[in-house]
Amino acid sequence: MGKVSPLMLAPPLIFAGFVVMAAVGMFREDPEALPSAREGQPAPPVVMTEFPGKTGFSDDVLRDGNVKLVNYWASWCAPCRVEHPNLEALAEEGLPIYGVNYKDQLGNAQSFLAELGDPYAGLGRDEQGRMALDWGVYGVPETYVVDGQGKILMRFAGPVTQRVIQEKLRPVLSEAANGS
Repeated sequence: MGKVSPLMLAPPLIFAGFVVMAAVGMFREDPEALPSAREGQPAPPVVMTEFPGKTGFSDDVLRDGNVKLVNYWASWCAPCRVEHPNLEALAEEGLPIYGVNYKDQLGNAQSFLAELGDPYAGLGRDEQGRMALDWGVYGVPETYVVDGQGKILMRFAGPVTQRVIQEKLRPVLSEAANGS
């Protein structure tokens, strides 16, 4: 019997590694959720450019004592269109939502809001995506629940649908409102 080359063992070992990674991913609590290193930590600094004609927001607003959402969106983002009516409904309920227009052309973003409405209590532009990088944004839309002290309670990647509101946002908002 001849010697076994270490190179012959590489393919089965690599395959076994992929199997282990897939199994770990499948057995997580929510296999579709993207991990967030920011949950439970203070929100990173708000560093945006002005959105002409709109009220901006700052770090102080994120620490104003009220629970709020911070929503990253763009006019070129189809799921952002899908979630927009749900954001408007939440804003009408009195939940402050602060928008960050992500890597977008100003005219397109203005047209988006003119067509679909403006649910934002404050709005700014992250033209280069630097603030989004600090927040850990993977892509738009992404929404963060921020408590009154500026701590990120939850991050949701993807469009805010009715199901997301009922199953994910409302429990976190309720818990935050009750001071837990």
